[in-house]
Amino acid sequence: MKKISLLLGAFALIGFTYSSVATASTLEEVQARGELVCGVSGGVAGFSAPNDAGRMVGIDAAVCDAVAAAVLGDADAVKYVPLTAAERFTALSAGEVDVLSRNTTHTLTRDATLGVNFTYYNFIDGQGFMVAKADGLSSVMDLDGASICVQAGTTTELNMADYFRNKGLDYTPVGYSTSTATREGLEGGACDAITSDASQLAALRSETADPSAWTMLPEIISKEPLGPVVRQGDDQWMDIVTWTLHAMINAEELGIDSSNVDAMRADSPNPSVARIVGSEGETGPSLGLSQDWAYQVIKQVGNYGEVYEKHVEPLGIARAGSVNDLWTRGGIIYSPPLR
Repeated sequence: MKKISLLLGAFALIGFTYSSVATASTLEEVQARGELVCGVSGGVAGFSAPNDAGRMVGIDAAVCDAVAAAVLGDADAVKYVPLTAAERFTALSAGEVDVLSRNTTHTLTRDATLGVNFTYYNFIDGQGFMVAKADGLSSVMDLDGASICVQAGTTTELNMADYFRNKGLDYTPVGYSTSTATREGLEGGACDAITSDASQLAALRSETADPSAWTMLPEIISKEPLGPVVRQGDDQWMDIVTWTLHAMINAEELGIDSSNVDAMRADSPNPSVARIVGSEGETGPSLGLSQDWAYQVIKQVGNYGEVYEKHVEPLGIARAGSVNDLWTRGGIIYSPPLR
């Protein structure tokens, strides 16, 4: 105790106290700012890309909107910051964004060495390959000796290297900094194939001059669990982002959506519904949020299924029968209860 007292006394002499090193939490910073700063790709249809009105939309952008609705009560209170794959973790660690929602794969190395925490998954994917139909290729094995366009700074590069080495195939990687540049490289003839998450390939195909000219090869060579990421050291903020996703998934499971949430709030006898819509329990205050935080998420953004149907299915990626369906329907989308 004497040593601690002496140390505190020394700090006091130089005007340094414990309170002076305390920093505002991310929640406090966002609420004081009145705006959530969210890192996104900004160039992947279905995930985050500007619509015709210039608003950022997609399943990743919807996570940003949902967190803003939970924290600020306003899903429109978001500043989207487009980031390349190489920029994203640095921007998050440096505090340039409050959350990263940018089709980012959860891996051990990223989790353990970058000073970030992965929250939960909003899309489960796998890496594939896309080629020109005219080339008549039917398998990745046909790509021996090929040049392959790939986005630099991603797990995609590493997965491809592992797979081709394991199969004894030769290839030449052609790296680009953005998904758009990668797609343009393919269309411009810089490579024989393009590789990325299968969902991103579907998005890139939809942006080509002739989507019917391109086809996916059948192999899926990796696991790509994608979800929002936060900085380490702020457990409350991690809980908020994580449970925002859980609220959207639970709402779908319970049949709550943006069109009926008011009716459910008014007269549902189900206690699980009552807790999500804020008419029962203390889930909001437990997170440092208002009691109606999850209601605002569902009312303004929708449940998980609504978001998927609106943004991902137009890419031709059906949800029924896929891993991205609810666990009650044979998928692996599953969340703990709000109680």
